[in-house]
Amino acid sequence: MFENRIGFMASLGFSRMPAKEVVKELKELGYSAVEWTGAHFHPRSKSLAQLKELVDVTVSGGLAVSEVGLQQDFVCRDDNLREDRVKLFIEAIEACAAVGISTINTFTGPAPWMPDAPRIPKDISEGAAWQMVLDAFSKIVKSLEKSKVHCGIEGVWGHLCNDYYTTRPLIDHFKSDYLGVNFDPSHDVLKGNFDSGWIVRQWGTKYIKHMHLKDAIGVQQSGLFLFPFIGEGRVDWKGMFAALGDIGYQGYMSVEFESFTYHNNVLKGDTREAARRSIVDVRAVLKL
Repeated sequence: MFENRIGFMASLGFSRMPAKEVVKELKELGYSAVEWTGAHFHPRSKSLAQLKELVDVTVSGGLAVSEVGLQQDFVCRDDNLREDRVKLFIEAIEACAAVGISTINTFTGPAPWMPDAPRIPKDISEGAAWQMVLDAFSKIVKSLEKSKVHCGIEGVWGHLCNDYYTTRPLIDHFKSDYLGVNFDPSHDVLKGNFDSGWIVRQWGTKYIKHMHLKDAIGVQQSGLFLFPFIGEGRVDWKGMFAALGDIGYQGYMSVEFESFTYHNNVLKGDTREAARRSIVDVRAVLKL
C-alpha cells in the first residue's frame, strides 16, 4: 500500500552533493521521493529560479518532493533572532508556494543539542516558552493559509513539543487546515508512548501532513537513547502501518537516518549505503 510513497531525507552526505546526483542515487535505490533540507532549499542562499530548478531536477529524475525540512528554533531569548527565524520560515513558505511544494516541516525548540538554547525550566519557564511559540505560529499560520502550504510540526526530544501530548495543544490552539504534524514515531517512543497506531488514529489524515520513518530505543529524559535501524527499536511498525491504512493516509514517508555513529564509523560517511540499507528495512517492516 505504501511502497510507492517512501522517500529519504537528503541529509548527512547527501547535503553536500548536487541535487541531480542525490535524485539519481535515490531513484536507483527504489525511493519515490526526496525530502530536501536547507542545504538544497533555502530562500536566502538560493534564488527562486534555483529553487524552481531543484523541483524540476527532482521531478525529471522520477521523484517527488515529499516536503522541505527547514526547521527553526522559536524558543529563543534573543527577540531579534527569534523574529528573524519566523521571517525566514515565512520566506520559505512563500518560496514553497511559488515553486509548487505543498509541505514544509519545522519543530518548536528549544533544541537541546544547541549550547546556546535555553533549558526549560532552568533558563526559561514553560509558560514563557509557550508564549514565544504561539506568537511565532500566529504569524506562520497566516502565511500558511495565504500560501496554501501545509506545515508539519515535528515533536522532537527535548523540545517544548516533543511527543503527541505536548504537540496537541499547539495544533488545537490554531485549528488550521494547514497546520498539522510531521509524525515521527521515534520521539513518542522516547517518551514511553509505544502505541504508534493509537497516536496515528488520534491525529488522523487531517493533521498528519507527512511522516518520518525512524526507530528509537532508550529514554528521552535520561539522554541515553539511540535511533537504530528501522525494525531494531521499539516502534510498533505493524500497528502503525495498520492504523495508517485504516485512516486512509496517502501522504509520503521519509526515512530520516540518524544512526550517526554507525554512519561515520562503519559506513565511513557513505550516505548512499545508509539509504540502501534503510529501504530494505522499510520494505521488511511493511510486510510485518
